[in-house]
Amino acid sequence: MSQRPTPSDLHDFIAELKKEILEETKRAYGEKVFHRWMNPLYEGALPSPDGYECRRNSCGDSMELFLKFDGERVSQASFRTAGCGAGAVCGSYAAEMALHRSPEEILQITDQSILERLGGLPREEEPVATLAAETLHAALRNFIRKQKERDEKKSKRGHS
Repeated sequence: MSQRPTPSDLHDFIAELKKEILEETKRAYGEKVFHRWMNPLYEGALPSPDGYECRRNSCGDSMELFLKFDGERVSQASFRTAGCGAGAVCGSYAAEMALHRSPEEILQITDQSILERLGGLPREEEPVATLAAETLHAALRNFIRKQKERDEKKSKRGHS
């Protein structure tokens, strides 16, 4: 007669499996990426953002970036993603790197600068850094377009 696993046995098996998966992830991605994956910063939507974009890459991951400006500098930035853990890490770093930056400085944030900041990713996951940088730049363009439209409306009201 074989013994059936008890709920306690199953719980212990799951706990050990989870521990092994987390340790393997830490080895594969490094301590810095692993820590940010477990504790992402700047995650979530910002209400009424000044700049916003949602992009999807060829593997199906999506990234949203939200920017709020105080004058010419980003005062708040956040991200949301549907995809892999590396996407969450890249989105988190893109938002963090945008904080307190001017539009010109934001344009200097690239996939390579994100990868450098987080210490690299496995090659097959590097495209999510590109997705994060491109989404950030598109959110900035959205802000600039809105500013231009506001300025044009003010100008038309002033000439009426």
